[in-house]
Amino acid sequence: MVDQVPAIRLGVLTDEAQAFALVGGAEDTERFTFGGATVVIGPVGTVIVTDAGDRGPDRSGVWNSEEVRLFGPAPAPVTERLTGRTWKWGADDEVLPVHLMIRIEDGLLYLGVSRTVSAATAKRPGCTDYELTRCVVRLEVPLSRFLLDRVRPPLPAVNLPGLEWLRHVNGDRAVALEQFVTGWYPTTDTADTPSTGLPLAPIPDGLRQLYRLAVRRPAALGVQNRIHPESALRTDDRGEMLVFGVESQGGFVWSLLWTLGSGETDPTVWFCDDSKRPIAEQEPLSGFLLQFSLFEAAMGADYLALPRSLELTAHQVDQLTNRLEPVPLRPFWPWGPTRFYVAQGLIMHVCEAGDNKFEAWAGATHRSALALLADATVEWSRFDG
Repeated sequence: MVDQVPAIRLGVLTDEAQAFALVGGAEDTERFTFGGATVVIGPVGTVIVTDAGDRGPDRSGVWNSEEVRLFGPAPAPVTERLTGRTWKWGADDEVLPVHLMIRIEDGLLYLGVSRTVSAATAKRPGCTDYELTRCVVRLEVPLSRFLLDRVRPPLPAVNLPGLEWLRHVNGDRAVALEQFVTGWYPTTDTADTPSTGLPLAPIPDGLRQLYRLAVRRPAALGVQNRIHPESALRTDDRGEMLVFGVESQGGFVWSLLWTLGSGETDPTVWFCDDSKRPIAEQEPLSGFLLQFSLFEAAMGADYLALPRSLELTAHQVDQLTNRLEPVPLRPFWPWGPTRFYVAQGLIMHVCEAGDNKFEAWAGATHRSALALLADATVEWSRFDG
């Protein structure tokens, strides 16, 4: 029988003895340390302790006002408890509380009760069991700005990608694409030599340039939607269109007219959905590749700002974008005309949703870049600033 332990109030300092007593007596608990976190498991709950500070996108710690992220590999008992698998104490029919604590200089700061919202597992080497590699737990009560800054003090940005590329958008778009991609994406340690099963001659210069940039920066080919690698380029069933890009779920593709020997250097990009009726993108390939690159960079960014509402007003969009630079290109994507706004290390795309309503998504290379959006009167579903 576990004695009742008085609850700890949000934001109150405590010590290990009191914190770990939340989940059972000392003889009933097990303690595990991994990936910068300590997890104590007991018969009436779990305590997670991580260090204070902004530890980056691949280290355990407080991520934003609602989320704490853990990185493994985690021991089997932790995997079972946090992923909801049967635990040896047999609490199959109840959800045991998960308490979050942050270690600061004065002790442990209590952040409240949370629940697991996502988890990734992988097989243990040489075993059939799975181990937890990544886990996100979400607080029941979001942290105030004061408390968030206390457990994750803001850090200054270092080497934010600049906007030099922006002045070339309506001049030399090849320069704009090169400067944007090389400024936004770090190089990888390995480089793959691209290959293709189709003749290289008809591939336009813009697409060839993106392939060259993607050799050391493969994310430049997309993380949500994708530009096909050269080895996967194909023509459509009629052999009339070169299909070079695809939506993440295969709902539509982007194509170019497959005209061998054509002298067109900046061809029209054709959008084709299940209706099989191609629609011309408003920008030719040179502008399209910039738009595609901006869209995918925002979608794949480590730090995001996502308004909760899918029906932002024009006034709210003005608030979100009034400190950003508009990208001088015609709207992207026929299904929902989309415009782009940028600042150093920050990209926002705004999509028309009809009836003078809009959707928005912002991605950044460092959380400090999102400060430009913090004062907008929108409710956030996720704000990593």
